[in-house]
Amino acid sequence: MRLTTYTDHALRVLMYVGLKSGELVRIDEVATSFGISRNHLSKIVHKLGSNGYLLTVQGRNGGFQLAHDAADICVGQVVRDFEPDFNLVECFDSSTSKCRIEPSCVLAGELNAALSAFLERLNGVTLRDLIQPRWKLQVNLGLPRTRISATGITNRSVGG
Repeated sequence: MRLTTYTDHALRVLMYVGLKSGELVRIDEVATSFGISRNHLSKIVHKLGSNGYLLTVQGRNGGFQLAHDAADICVGQVVRDFEPDFNLVECFDSSTSKCRIEPSCVLAGELNAALSAFLERLNGVTLRDLIQPRWKLQVNLGLPRTRISATGITNRSVGG
């Protein structure tokens, strides 16, 4: 199973925004941090907003932030929303399949079961899970270290 770059980048955007803890994020920030094309990210952010994952603010001081708590964003659903299809092999698309053994093939059933297990596993993962440990990801992305208190308030960490 291989996810498209589009899906991979959508997950990275969500992770980045999740690390920013309610601050407005700009496309240029994400593009610079990950080395991803600004135009490509614009399309991704638009779709994340349209699908309800991000709140977007227009204008000069605009940007985007998570529309929901990171614990409420299911990675499995994000993958389903961004992947164009899950046709692992030719016969998964019955409209174009020319496979001669399709009527008696066991492989397709096994691959379908594996795909279901893959997606089911991702259903148990939230964005909050992906952004742990926060401080390591923040260091890797050159972001100031922050931590979330028990009340959900972001605190800037000083030195450690």
